[in-house]
Amino acid sequence: QVQLVESGGGLVQAGGSLRLSCVVSGGTFSSYAMGWFRQAPGKEREFVAAINWSGGATYHADSAKGRFTISRDNAKNTVYLQMNSLKPEDTAVYYCAARSYRGTYWFKAQEYEYAYWGQGTQVTASS
Repeated sequence: QVQLVESGGGLVQAGGSLRLSCVVSGGTFSSYAMGWFRQAPGKEREFVAAINWSGGATYHADSAKGRFTISRDNAKNTVYLQMNSLKPEDTAVYYCAARSYRGTYWFKAQEYEYAYWGQGTQVTASS
């Protein structure tokens, strides 16, 4: 059974930084493409960033480009989301997700493409 556990969320002032971590267990981490999504109160969950199985390719949503960076450490079964210059509009529950795929067309931004999900971690950026 594949399990994903996020950590690193919290309350930070606007302009501050946080690093989210997501540890994956029960599967072969290096066979997964990983993604981060977020859901703000009253809004639908949205794509933030994704990384391929090796860490050699990444995608970031326009809202995250230049401020957030996704990375992974396959030796630690962990994916990270470094978030800098946080804004109040970044306030949301952040979820990591895993997609079992190592091919060329690894990148997917749709939720339904990801089979495994964590429970989420709250990020609050205060103004």
